[in-house]
Amino acid sequence: MDIREIAGQIDRRGYIILEKPLDDILLDELLARCQHDDASRFQPAHIGRGSNKQRISSVRGDAISWLTDANAVDAAYLALMEKLRLGLNERLFLGLFDYECHYAIYEKGLGYAKHSDVLAGKRNRVLSTVLYLNKGWQKGDGGELVLYDAEDAILETVAPEYGTMIIFLSEHFPHEVLISQNTRRSIAGWFRVSGSEI
Repeated sequence: MDIREIAGQIDRRGYIILEKPLDDILLDELLARCQHDDASRFQPAHIGRGSNKQRISSVRGDAISWLTDANAVDAAYLALMEKLRLGLNERLFLGLFDYECHYAIYEKGLGYAKHSDVLAGKRNRVLSTVLYLNKGWQKGDGGELVLYDAEDAILETVAPEYGTMIIFLSEHFPHEVLISQNTRRSIAGWFRVSGSEI
């Protein structure tokens, strides 16, 4: 990853789209981890938090599994993101404290309605990341991420093609995942500052 280029684009426009910033071996290993091979590992995603947390598949349809240092493949990805965290802090003085991420699988016919990655009552998510793990993705497969500006205009429509990554300021860009016509896999993550309530 070219941390200088990433920092520059984040500073200038608030987001960057990267074409295959990871090597093929790690991408293939991450794809192998992002499979429905263990029913206990992937769980339906929810919206909200605490007592307001609920499953509404018409709003958010993915099943998720959090990455952990206990798995060697997960740990390799997390180590890369830690280098990115340190580099972005050095160049942009963002005060990024940590990074969390999960695998996400959307089955055919599912998506994620327009939303913000900032949790209600908190301002600790600063940068959002999405890495796509879809080999042979076709235009008609859908599942694009649509990035909006503050005035609700579309800035980017990103196809979930294998190895592509988008990084964007969490508070500035509402976004949605369009309905997928094929099984769609990704890793969604967030660089955070030390939690603060609002």
